[in-house]
Amino acid sequence: MQGGTAAVERVFREEYGRLIASLVRRFGDIDIAEEAAGEALVAALEKWPESGVPPNPGGWLTTTAGNRAIDRIRREKQRDAKHQAALMHYDDTPHEHTGPVEDDRLRLLFTCCHPALAPEARIALTLRLLGGLTVVEIAQAFLVPETTMAQRITRAKKKIAAAKVPYRVPEAADLPQRLGGVLAVLFLVFNEGYLATGAGDPVRAELTGEAIRLTRILRQLLPEEPEVAGLLGLLVLTEARRAARVRNGQLVPLGEQDRAGWDRALIAEGHDLVRECLAINRPGRYQLLAAISAVHTDAPTATDTDWSQVVALYDQLIRLDPSPIVALNRAVAVAVAELDGPAVALALVDRLPLTGYHAWHAACADLLRRLGRCAEAKDAYDAAIAATQNSAERAYLRRKGGELV
Repeated sequence: MQGGTAAVERVFREEYGRLIASLVRRFGDIDIAEEAAGEALVAALEKWPESGVPPNPGGWLTTTAGNRAIDRIRREKQRDAKHQAALMHYDDTPHEHTGPVEDDRLRLLFTCCHPALAPEARIALTLRLLGGLTVVEIAQAFLVPETTMAQRITRAKKKIAAAKVPYRVPEAADLPQRLGGVLAVLFLVFNEGYLATGAGDPVRAELTGEAIRLTRILRQLLPEEPEVAGLLGLLVLTEARRAARVRNGQLVPLGEQDRAGWDRALIAEGHDLVRECLAINRPGRYQLLAAISAVHTDAPTATDTDWSQVVALYDQLIRLDPSPIVALNRAVAVAVAELDGPAVALALVDRLPLTGYHAWHAACADLLRRLGRCAEAKDAYDAAIAATQNSAERAYLRRKGGELV
């Protein structure tokens, strides 16, 4: 199979998290891992377009990156113990059991979500290293400028180095303290896959699939933790709608999707998980988000959606997570439910500090359209288009703006 630049970048993106996990486990240094991974990508871009993508691209990248890392350690002639470890022959036999988390990537997620770092810093750093997300993508997930996020990640790496935070395999007692960060990383990785922020593929199935895979493993590891069940329920209920998410290169919003194309097996699994969480009765953020998704997927048509129940669930969620995005989603639900009308919803949305968020502009545009303020709605659609790079989303927003008279 011949591999052009696009094919090389796609394979590298799919393998990035596993590659970094392997390099950090082997060399114990974030900077070495990132530099070696980058050099492996350059080598692949030089060789694969002519020779073709190798049969085992992940193994090729791992070997190449490992060699680059060894070369760097040799050049630096530092840390003799690490140097000697790096010179050992690579052994591809299965690893011995190392702590309660056996999956390499999930174990490194827990390792990187170290309590010595601030919550946002540990989540951002882990997204960069293991989620394979770019700094731009992570910045958009946190709704901060790219420079701010780059500085945050750099400070986190420096703190790890200065404090000599070890890449220690977490023991069972460490898991609860680090669980919140791990759940947040899995949720954000899934979100990036479900609606990509970049200008490439509008949906990145490799990210949604990996987030679900790791969450399933986490569920087996912590079967009594309702937030894990809640996150898994949320992810599978959202994934069930992925096939209907984009049509003819254009984003299809929930209310316009062909529900016959939804994955009923995933919906049944998600509903079972939500019922399990309700029986435990210890509500949390992901459980409530899963319950909201369950209400949507339970309705045979969009008009059958129990919007009053959706709003009630958002009322519970906003008490646990009073973030602007939750407030935005609640305001949209209030408008659709026609509880207070679009004017009240617009007043709520207007005061939210989300002017850099494309969904905020899109929500404003829809509410302005409902109020008959077409010129303002058109401007809001244009602002939403300017704030996103996702091709399917931009196509949808252009269509909506073009429908205005």
